[in-house]
Formats: sequence, structure tokens, C-alpha cells
Amino acid sequence: MKSFKTHFITAVIGICLISSCSEKQSESQKQTKTVMIADVLISSGTVYTGESSQGQSLDIAVCGELICGLYPVGSQVIQAKKIIDAKGKIVSPGFIDPHTHSLAELLSKDKNHNLNYLTQGVTTVVNGNDGGGPVDIKATARKLLANSIGTNVALYVGHGSLREQVMGREQRFATDAEITTMKSLMAQGMEDGAIGLSTGLYYVPGSYANTEEVISIAKIASQYHGIYDTHLRDESTFTVGFITALDEAINIAKQANIHLHLAHIKALGVDVWGQSKEAIVKIEKAIKEGVSISADQYPWLASGTKLRSAVMPKWVMADSQEAFHKRLNQPDLIERLNSEITENIRRRGGSTSLYITEFLNKDFVGLNLQQVAALRKASPVDTAIWLVQQGEVRVASFNMSPNDVEKFMVQPWVVTSSDGTNGHPRKYASFPKKYQKYVVEKKLLTLANFINGSSAQTAKLLGITDRGSLKQGYKADIVIFDPKTYSPNANFSKWDEYSVGVEQILINGKLVISDSTFQEVYAGQFVQ
Repeated sequence: MKSFKTHFITAVIGICLISSCSEKQSESQKQTKTVMIADVLISSGTVYTGESSQGQSLDIAVCGELICGLYPVGSQVIQAKKIIDAKGKIVSPGFIDPHTHSLAELLSKDKNHNLNYLTQGVTTVVNGNDGGGPVDIKATARKLLANSIGTNVALYVGHGSLREQVMGREQRFATDAEITTMKSLMAQGMEDGAIGLSTGLYYVPGSYANTEEVISIAKIASQYHGIYDTHLRDESTFTVGFITALDEAINIAKQANIHLHLAHIKALGVDVWGQSKEAIVKIEKAIKEGVSISADQYPWLASGTKLRSAVMPKWVMADSQEAFHKRLNQPDLIERLNSEITENIRRRGGSTSLYITEFLNKDFVGLNLQQVAALRKASPVDTAIWLVQQGEVRVASFNMSPNDVEKFMVQPWVVTSSDGTNGHPRKYASFPKKYQKYVVEKKLLTLANFINGSSAQTAKLLGITDRGSLKQGYKADIVIFDPKTYSPNANFSKWDEYSVGVEQILINGKLVISDSTFQEVYAGQFVQ
């Protein structure tokens, strides 16, 4: 547990504090109050602490980086340099997104404000998911802080990155010596502040690993009280199947004695629609047996990934990009490729369900695979093979059942995430989308459910002990939003529109957004 210092100053009116005054003091002396001196006072708002079941009328005092007091409105005299009147607004902990892909932007010079997350009310982002986290955590954290960042950030060590550093993208199991090296790198990453291990067992090169390899490395993260975050080996019927992949994840958690966090939980594709019920039963059974499990979820019916990851067989992507492309054009592999890619496109909902969201040829962005194939006068399979050789191609595929999405969403162990990637509105609008659709419109969740599952609950599962709740001594990551206007602007036609309704944000006690305007303040810290 981290220790906290409460940085606040009290000034006393009168000769003594009420508690120490003698019985003979005058009536006026008895009525004197302690005055708190603070940097920021948030007054008159409806406060959700991140752990409460309903809003409360509280004043919040901020001193330096910390919350230094919460009091019933008007019960404490507080003098502050900055007073924020939050009447009619919701005051909550800053949201924590456990699954983003914002590291490159945070390391950049033009998007390190992370404004697409700030305008959703997100104050802390997690990076390194899907097995792609950095191996050198210390160097990455140093670069982030030197660059200045708009949000706090926590990092996973990525299993795929470990594998690639130690053995490249070879399609084989790791040797004992290679596993030993990966374990050593994992330990160093945890010592340098990583929150755990992430895997992307669906993606190359993580997909080439066996379960025993992952357990060995996860045991190291467990020794440092880290967690195991995983993109399952299969969320559909691409390889082992959704439920079997879930079994593998639970087994890894049991064997490594580690908290299991299921990334962007979903039943992807028509083959597994309805399997949310079986998955929930399996997860809850494991929890009852003592396995610690949580999951995150984005509130969209379309997933998003790279086209090659969506439809290309894993074996064809082994080794270098040159080897990958060579296989795609190898005459003796054409029949096998055509068969397997056709089946993968079907699993994703068909060629009309795969929309191009990012590609060097902007004329293709917004078109589905079938439309691009028609323009090229080629089959969807041949078009997919051609596209992945032209450069980076991202797609969104509408492949989820609303019933499955809602069944997962109401589980007490599911929290909010974005899995934000270019071309998909989830990067700009996941939190307000969930609020508008499932709190306001469908009333599937209460406001407290939404806030708690976007803040304190997420902090707890990640092992973050000083953020995510509005408590004295906690870091002052605070969001104030208008419940009437908090909503998404981004959609699949305009994926990069900022959300609205967030009026004020404090990060580590600094006012980053004021009156809905970014203040060019970069107050983010490395969270470990």
C-alpha cells in the first residue's frame, strides 16, 4: 500500500480550536469554526465518490495534488484560490480506461494532450494491452514524462513484445532458455513500475505460444502483485473457439495465482452469438472457486482491428513482413489461402460487414470490403490479399449481438474501456456513448453503476491505490460533467469528433479543462 500525506493547512479563528476550548469560553467562542485553506474548492455539485450508490451534496477541497477534504455542503469554512461552482453538475472521480492504444500519441509532440480521452472524462489511460506493451518500462516512462502528457498513464509489459525481442516472430514454441530470458525481462519490467503482463494470444507472435509459456511469465507478474490482462486466443471460432479460449485464460490465472482481466470481452461473430450466457456462468463459477477475474468492455457492436489480423491466417504472417507477403503470392498456397480467408471473412460477418477505417488511399476509407472489391473488379479474398500488401489497413466489423453486449455489461465484474484505435469512434466516445445509450436511454445501468465501473472499480482491479475514488488523501483526478449534455459526437462516419459535456477536469490537482476548454496544461503522471 502506498502512504499518503495530507497537504492542507488550517487557520484558526479565535483563541483556540473548538475541541480544546475551556468550558468557561463565551458563546461566540464556542461558535468559531476551523478554516481550511485550499487551492481549489469544488462546491454545490452532486458528488459520486466512485464507491457510492447515489449522489451526495458535498464540497471538495483540493490541496496541491491531493484531495484534502470532503464535507457536507456549507459545513466547513474553506478558503480557496480557485472556486468551482458545480451546481446542477455531476462531480466524479476521473475515469480510468484500462485498455487504450494511445502510447504513440502520448509520446508524440502534437497529440500528447490525449484530448480525445480528456473530453470523455478519462484522466488515466492504460497502455501496452494485447501483448504489445513495451519491454523497457523505465525508458518508456522516462520518455513520457520528459514529453509531458495530458493524462496519467499506466503500462503493461507485453508478452508479444517479449517474444519478439527474444525470438522474433518465429512460429514455434519457446525453448526453456528463451522462457528464462523472457521471465527475467518481465521481472525487470515489474520492478520498473509495470502493472502486469498483457497477452494477445489471438495475434502474431503471441498466438504461437503455448499455455505453459504464458503461465511461466505470468507467475513472475504475480510475484510482484501484478495482473494478467489478455486478449483471448479466440473470441469466435477462428482457432480453439471462444469458450475454450476462456478456459485457457482461467487456467493460466489459477496456475500463476494471478488476477485475470479479460480484455474487451465479447462474443465475436455469428458462430458464437449467445455464448455470453455460457461464458458468464463459467466466469462466475471460477470466481466462486477463488479465481480473481474481471473484464472490460466497449459499448459498440463493431470491433476494430487490422485487416491482416481480422482475416489472414496466423501461419501466413510468421517471420518477417517480406516472408508474409511472399506466402500471399506463392502459387502452391493460393487454394489454401482462398479457403481460409473466405472462412475468416464469413466469421467476421461477411465482406459487406468489414468497413475500412484507415488506409493510405483515403478514397477507400468508409467503404466495405465488398465495395472495394467491386471497384477493383476482383473477389473479396483477392482484394484483401492486395490490400494488406499496400500498407496499414484497419477495419471495423459489425459482428456483435446487442443481447451479448448487454448481458456482459450488467455483470458486476465488467468495467468500461475504449480499446481506442484510429477509424473507430470508440477512441473518442466510448464513455459518453455508454452513458447516453445504457444509462439515459435504456436505463440498463444507474448513473452510480456507470461512474463506479469507470473509476473506483477499475482502479481496484488494476491495483491502483491512490486514484479512482474521491477520498481524502487520494490524487485529485476529478471530472465535472453536465448530465444533460454529456454525450458523444463521434460515429462511424466521423470517428474523430470530440465528445461534449465535460466542463471541468482536474488531474493531479491541476485544472486541465476549464469551462469545457483545454487549458494547455499537461499534468499527467506515470502510474505504477
